[in-house]
Amino acid sequence: MRYNHIGDTMQYKRKMGIDYGDKRIGVAFSDLLGMLASPYEVYQNNDQKSSLEHLIKLCKEKEVDEIIIGYPLNMQGEENERTKLTKEFGEKLKKLSGLPVYYQDERLSSFEAEELLKAKGMNWEKRKEVLDMFSAQIILQDYLNNK
Repeated sequence: MRYNHIGDTMQYKRKMGIDYGDKRIGVAFSDLLGMLASPYEVYQNNDQKSSLEHLIKLCKEKEVDEIIIGYPLNMQGEENERTKLTKEFGEKLKKLSGLPVYYQDERLSSFEAEELLKAKGMNWEKRKEVLDMFSAQIILQDYLNNK
């Protein structure tokens, strides 16, 4: 458990999980104890500047102390063009937010999220709308579990 002492009180902070994509960004947050991840939203990534501003605003509102971004490696664990774009986005987010950014292997997170939503009986159209935020939840939960 991580916390900061401020006087005689403890201040807990949330972690933000991100599933970064060209069209959509899935967002999830941890609870204040940093133990449980929950899906939050799917943000339409119309342009990078607006997306960065939106995520930084969420970090402030939710009192985030760490950002975890899904790291898209191929199935052999190698980096690719998508990995490079994600890393560039993460570095911009780190610089503008002033928060530490960590990368979590996201292999199979979309598949896992898809299976979870299927099990809930959600039709394809609805699954498509929420898939990215559930992927962000899985990415963040994997990070929290490995910490």
